[in-house]
Amino acid sequence: MATRFWKNCTGNVAVIYALSVIPILAASVGAIDLFSINRKADELQNKLDLSALEISTKYFSGMSQNELEELGRNIFMAHFDNITDAEKADYEYKDGLFDSFGAKVEPEGPDSYVTVQSAAFHEGMLGWSMDWVARRKSVVRIRPGDPACVLALDRNASQAIKIQGSSHVRMDGCVMASNSRSASAIYRGGSAKLTVDCVTTVGGTVGLTSDSNSVLDCDAPREYQYPSLDPLFGTELPTTTACGRLSGGKTKTLSPGTYCGERISGDVTLEPGTYILRGGEVALGGNGRLVGHGVTIFLLENAKFSISANQTVQLSPPTSGPYAGITLFQPTSNVSPLTINGGVDSLVTGFIYAPGAHVFMAGNSTTTGSGDCIRIVGNTIEMTGNSDIAADCTDELGGRKMYGSRHISLFR
Repeated sequence: MATRFWKNCTGNVAVIYALSVIPILAASVGAIDLFSINRKADELQNKLDLSALEISTKYFSGMSQNELEELGRNIFMAHFDNITDAEKADYEYKDGLFDSFGAKVEPEGPDSYVTVQSAAFHEGMLGWSMDWVARRKSVVRIRPGDPACVLALDRNASQAIKIQGSSHVRMDGCVMASNSRSASAIYRGGSAKLTVDCVTTVGGTVGLTSDSNSVLDCDAPREYQYPSLDPLFGTELPTTTACGRLSGGKTKTLSPGTYCGERISGDVTLEPGTYILRGGEVALGGNGRLVGHGVTIFLLENAKFSISANQTVQLSPPTSGPYAGITLFQPTSNVSPLTINGGVDSLVTGFIYAPGAHVFMAGNSTTTGSGDCIRIVGNTIEMTGNSDIAADCTDELGGRKMYGSRHISLFR
């Protein structure tokens, strides 16, 4: 009787022990799974941070969505060369800052953000358990560098910014910037003189040693920097209207509107507003004159703009509205050179924007005034003559700003 009792007790203990092992085993396996997914999550976070930082250094305004996605995916996958299908890591780019619920947050100031996010997966050790998932993201803040007055966007051109002749280009309180990787991205030659806060370039510089012809407020040219962002990228073109016709005679006054294939010449006054040139050209001829205040001129479909030394051009932009601060706007698709080489009474202010073209600016004592507000953005830029470009002119430029290079940091 006693023997059977003990056997029965042992059986009960065995059953109880067997039942208790199951949650203990499950807890142990769960702890292993938790350790595994945390390890994968930490590795994922590190590689996301590396990817986001690298994307931020190579991103530039004007990249197509396909180019951007390819850049991001290639960088991301390069950091995951040992990735397995089971981990199912993926890449996602977002052009802004997002909160934990996925809603876009509007940042204060001119900062922009690159967000890279992904998920790490771990299959539970117990077959009936669900996959473990850890979602991580990395946000990098791109802060603009110093205010810039001149920016060349070409990424490879030698002498992307060229200052030569007997010119004296003065830029008080702003920098000159080039996105070219060339060893001579910014070039000063001959007796030309440059006075500027600093120059910043992705590549190198020539002729900017410390002498009387290159006066920099910074210690030395800032070479091998991050590229500068295009200040007007994403500007929407205006809607074209029916083609207007030019009035006859050498002297004429034009109203805002669309002009198709016309040659604008003679003594021309532009009433305030937006002008769209679809083809054609601004070529004043002889001692021509072009005057327009509060105007924005869009040069579409390979329209050309060329002012020579014996002509007068006086242009200023609107200070309010969708095109505030913009005087000449030539989209990337228009590669026609843009030339401003006005005579002694010329004065041009506002943004001169031709991201796909060469901009030739031949200043004199008044072409850019004495500390007037002009911002030049071109694929490549050449400057001769004398010019004096102001640094702080927020009101005149409608609040638009331009910066040289960038500062990059992880955003937490």
